[in-house]
Amino acid sequence: MRKTQFLTPVVTCFNENGQLDQQANEAAYEHVIAGGIEGLVVMGSTGEFFAMTMEQKKQLIDIATKYVQHRAKIYIGTGSMSVRETIELSNYAHQAGADGVMIISPYYFRLPPASIEAFYDAVLPHIRTDVFLYNFPDCTGYDLTPDLVLNLLRRHKNIVGLKDTVSMVAHTRDLIVKILPEFPDFSIYSGYDDNLAYVMFSGGAGCIGGLSNLVPEKFAAWVKAIDEKDVAANEQYQQFANHLMDFYSIGQPFIAMMKAAMKLRGIPLQEYCTVPFLQADVQQREKITALMKKLHIK
Repeated sequence: MRKTQFLTPVVTCFNENGQLDQQANEAAYEHVIAGGIEGLVVMGSTGEFFAMTMEQKKQLIDIATKYVQHRAKIYIGTGSMSVRETIELSNYAHQAGADGVMIISPYYFRLPPASIEAFYDAVLPHIRTDVFLYNFPDCTGYDLTPDLVLNLLRRHKNIVGLKDTVSMVAHTRDLIVKILPEFPDFSIYSGYDDNLAYVMFSGGAGCIGGLSNLVPEKFAAWVKAIDEKDVAANEQYQQFANHLMDFYSIGQPFIAMMKAAMKLRGIPLQEYCTVPFLQADVQQREKITALMKKLHIK
């Protein structure tokens, strides 16, 4: 079994005017790094990349890379509806010092496999860094199947991994079983926090999960338990993650709920999100507080 990895798709912090809050973003990064997480994904779905301007994206890349200073791995979500913008932002991230980029495919129309491959074929030859594919069928409307991924891997050597944001763990297992025999170094991550152990024991690389924004120390400890084959501790953290998954149902999408919870933990950020996301209301705050109390999160 390979070494376990847990990466945080970190939130993006804004002020009341919709501009990036540099100090708050740095505080969020510090919280995750201090908690023991070994890598950050900036501008993943949790990071609201879809509602940011190109100027904001480049500004945040500069903030993140300059602040993190290689204390943790840093990957940048650079996927866009535009081939040109995806290439431009990916190479900007590489030049700024990021360790790689994560690229979701176009997410408006339901695309056939040939169109999905055509998008990546147009993008990947021009990107000068490692690339992670991002499979999120609930948002794109289609699936990156094992056969599609294999076709891309056979043509593009800079693809090094994939995030599979699919709740059915059997889907991620299918990717692992069908891809790793031919590409054993390919890294496959679950997009759901509670699937970490199953993915690892199945031969995957780990998880890229949003709940680690709140309690990075818990997920870092779970990683340690898996690597040390500590069955009792692994069971303890699995149960914790199972209960914490209730967080995702408090509000949709959960991003504003996460910012409210992080603020309750004392992280100096404001709860503003990009329009149309609303801040947590009274009832949602009560649910957040109750869940944190239940799980002894202070």
